[in-house]
Amino acid sequence: NLDIDLLMSLAIGGAVAVSLGFGEALYMEAATLAFLFSVAELLERYSMDKARSSLQELMDLSPDEATVRRDGETVTVPVDEVEVGDVVVVKPGEKIPLDGEVIDGESAVNQAPITGESVPVDKTPGDEVYAGTVNEQGYLEVQVTSAAGDNTLSRIIEMVEDAQSNKTEREQFVERFAGYYTPVVVVFAVLVTLASPSLLGVSTTQAIVYGLTLLVLACPCAFVISTPVSVVSGITSGAKNGVLIKGGNHLEAMGAVDAVALDKTGTLTVGELRVTDVVPLGDHTEADVLRCAKGLESRSEHPIGEAIVERADERGVDDRRVEEFESITGKGVRADLDGRTHYAGKPGLFEELGFDLNHVHAATDGGMVTKKSQQLCERNDCVDLLETVVPDLQSEGKTVVLVGTDEEIEGVIAVADDVRPEAQRAVARLHELGIEHVVMLTGDNERTARAIAEKVGVDEYRAELLPEDKVDAVQEL
Repeated sequence: NLDIDLLMSLAIGGAVAVSLGFGEALYMEAATLAFLFSVAELLERYSMDKARSSLQELMDLSPDEATVRRDGETVTVPVDEVEVGDVVVVKPGEKIPLDGEVIDGESAVNQAPITGESVPVDKTPGDEVYAGTVNEQGYLEVQVTSAAGDNTLSRIIEMVEDAQSNKTEREQFVERFAGYYTPVVVVFAVLVTLASPSLLGVSTTQAIVYGLTLLVLACPCAFVISTPVSVVSGITSGAKNGVLIKGGNHLEAMGAVDAVALDKTGTLTVGELRVTDVVPLGDHTEADVLRCAKGLESRSEHPIGEAIVERADERGVDDRRVEEFESITGKGVRADLDGRTHYAGKPGLFEELGFDLNHVHAATDGGMVTKKSQQLCERNDCVDLLETVVPDLQSEGKTVVLVGTDEEIEGVIAVADDVRPEAQRAVARLHELGIEHVVMLTGDNERTARAIAEKVGVDEYRAELLPEDKVDAVQEL
C-alpha cells in the first residue's frame, strides 16, 4: 500500500543511504523520524493490548477439556474434539465446557460469567446451559448442541475482537489522506531530484539530498502520531477508572451519545446477595427464623445460604446442633436441628411436603394479630403465601426462601442483590447531561428487572437477554 509507512521507510532508508554513500550527515534526522513514528506505533499497540487482556480473561472461562460419555465409558478429551450430540458429564464445581441441554441430573448453575445473573439458576432435564458457566452443586449430563467454535462464549469473544478491529473516523481519515498524499509526495520528491541539477545548478548528490529532505519534511509525523496518542490517553484514563473502552472508535463516539445501555448486575446493583426481609409465621420471632435458617444453610455453598448465614451472624443468633445435612438440588436443603428435621427452600419444596400455602397462620403478638401480619393477610387469621407474601416480595426483585419443619412453616426470608446507593443519582445525572434514553439490559428474570428499573429510574428495561441479545438491543438503539 502507498501509505505513510512507505513514506517513512523511504525517508529513513534514503537518509541512511545518503549518509553512507554521499557523506551527508542525515543520521540524526533518520533516527528522530524512526523514533517518533515507532513511539506512535508502540502506544497504539499498548492500548489494544489492554483490550486483549480482557479478551484473554474471557477465553480462560472455558475449560480446555471435557469429560464425554462414549460407548458406556467416560473419557476426557480436548473440547475441540467434542461433537454436537455427544453427552458431557459435569461434576459439582466444574465449568460447563460447551453449550447444551441437560438430559440427566439437577443442579444450580452460576451463569454470572455469561448472563450476569447474580443468583445461580436451577437446571433440570430439558434446560439449556452455556459454555463457561459453573455447575455449583449437583451432577449433570449435558447433550452438546453447538461445537466449540460456535458456542455462546466463542460468540462473545468474536464480538470483542470485532470491537477491537474498528478504527475511529479520524484514524480512517488519516489512512484515506495518506492514500492520496503519499504518492503525490513521492512523485514530487522524484521531480525535485531530477530537476534540481538543471534548475538550481546543484550537483547530482545535492539533488538527491534535496529529494530525501523533502520526503523527511513532508512526512506528516505530528499528524500521524496525534490520533493514536490522543486515543491512548482516553483509553488509559478510562482503564485507570475501571472502564474498559474496546477501541478508539467507541471512545470518539461518546461525544455524540444520546442513548446509554447499562448492565444490571454489578453495575446498577452491588452484585452481592443480602437478606432484605424476614417474615416470622405462627408464634415464631425473627430470631427463631434466622436461627433455624442459619443451621440449615451453614453447610450450604449456595450464595443465598451464605447471605442468610451472614444476616444471622449480624443479629447474633445462637447456633443449633446440625446433623444429617442434605442438599435437595434445585429445591433447597434439609437437616436435623437439635434432633428435629427442618427444611429451607423454594415454596415448591413445601408444597411437595403437603403444605397448603394459601393458608398459613400469621405471626401473633400476645394472641393478637400484629400490624405487619394484618398487612399481609386479608382475613386477619392467615397469610396467603402464594397470593400475597411471595408474589409481593418477588415483585420487588427478591428471591424467597421458606423455613420450617414438615408440620409447620416457621417463616419467610427474602434475599436480593441490592441496588447501588448511587445508581439512581447516576441515571438522573445521565439525563441531566442530555442523554435522551437510558435502558437497562440484563440476563436476569422479568420480575427482578422490572423492580430494579423502577428503583433507579431508567427509561426502559429488557430482561432475560444473552450476550448476543444485548448486542442486538444496542444495535437497535
